[in-house]
Amino acid sequence: MTEKLTYKPLPNLETKDNVNHILNHGNKNELAVLALSIGEYFPDWKFAQDICLQLADHNDKTISSNACLGLSYIARTKGNLEKHLVKPILIRELRKHHDFKWRVLDAIADINRYMGWKLAHKHLDDK
Repeated sequence: MTEKLTYKPLPNLETKDNVNHILNHGNKNELAVLALSIGEYFPDWKFAQDICLQLADHNDKTISSNACLGLSYIARTKGNLEKHLVKPILIRELRKHHDFKWRVLDAIADINRYMGWKLAHKHLDDK
């Protein structure tokens, strides 16, 4: 029997305490959604970026690749990212993730679009 997926809206974590609680005590599913949620809703882009960068170091591939998507959500919703911090993480994740390379490439394409950057054009052309 296959597991039935249920699509729900992303949680709107309104405080840094809520975010830090999930970061420190959340299960894999909560951590996988955390970067997406703060990228979409959290008003402090710098805090959201720092959480996504931290999640990108997670050893679970879903969590770390979702961290890249979280960065793309920040680019789309806040229009801010620190290139000197974000670029090396995105390039590392692109090289590291074979199973989730498509997700990282989608994140990079969105970041390039919303931030006006030109990261990994060679890889995006091969997509």
